[in-house]
Amino acid sequence: MILDWHFYALAIPAVILLGLAKGGFAGMGALSLPMLTFAIDPVRAAAILLPILIAQDVVGVWAFRRTVEWRLLGWMMPGAVLGIWLGYAFAASVSPLGVMAAVGIISMVFGAYRLWAARHAAPREAARWPLWMGSLFGIASGFTSQIAHAGQPPFQLWVLPRKLDRDVLIGTTAIFFAAINWIKVPAYAALGQFTRANLLTAAALLPLALASTLAGVWLVRRIAPERFYTAIYWLMILVGAALVWEATL
Repeated sequence: MILDWHFYALAIPAVILLGLAKGGFAGMGALSLPMLTFAIDPVRAAAILLPILIAQDVVGVWAFRRTVEWRLLGWMMPGAVLGIWLGYAFAASVSPLGVMAAVGIISMVFGAYRLWAARHAAPREAARWPLWMGSLFGIASGFTSQIAHAGQPPFQLWVLPRKLDRDVLIGTTAIFFAAINWIKVPAYAALGQFTRANLLTAAALLPLALASTLAGVWLVRRIAPERFYTAIYWLMILVGAALVWEATL
């Protein structure tokens, strides 16, 4: 188990953000991995967060399991599997600094996309794209999810123009990311990241993550999440830039 206080100084706020995101503040959790990357190897950081994500997925999947657009998932999942494999191959073949740079770039792109999406509607023509293009977005979502647990932007670019009912959108999102989180397990096992120390560290952080999820459910009904989003996404861009800078020094 990791005992370095520098790690927990970053891990505690990172896991709180992850819990708040699962509780309703969607998107905030994408900052968690870039934060941890300042303390430990990015692949190890992602492996520690993965069991926490899987545990948090249970609630969303159970609550919305009957409101899922299976046709969209059917087109996205094969691509997502390929994207996860490509992410694994990338992490296995480049140095930790290379993975750090990739996490930084993904963080900047994610933050910039969410800031743009807050001001612009999804492209209307996207709703008329053929269904087979969902596999391409699945590849992008699987790759960014494997590298940085940040598969939301490609997924949203494909799904949001479909104007799904709220519960169907939530259910489809919950099932998709729960599935790819489980698919990522063999990849991280192959990278040798499910060590006793990593699993014990994840177990130590899990109660905080679950408590933060419940806090997110309570808070999202009482305050406007928009108050926090702009600051979080700008912070993602800055953190991503700092990671790229550190990786290229």
